[in-house]
Amino acid sequence: MVQRLPDTSLTYALGAGGREHFGWGVDRHMRADIFDALNQNTRATGNWGKKAPKFPEWPRPKVKKAAKGKSKRRISVADIYKQFSARR
Repeated sequence: MVQRLPDTSLTYALGAGGREHFGWGVDRHMRADIFDALNQNTRATGNWGKKAPKFPEWPRPKVKKAAKGKSKRRISVADIYKQFSARR
């Protein structure tokens, strides 16, 4: 694994699961978590009458689950290169 890359780099994103993770560093995940926590706090403490409304969560990239029975394989530089060179 290439070390000391910024967590928002495309190489790091491809290693994390795909292009949809590009730009999602620790700071962005924390902001999304804070947004969701504020919505839950508002929902819990508000005066809504009968039923509190459902607030949508901040959209996040989907994490691909590994198939059962397969061990987690390390991603090689060749695999990352294939993802970089794929036309989309």
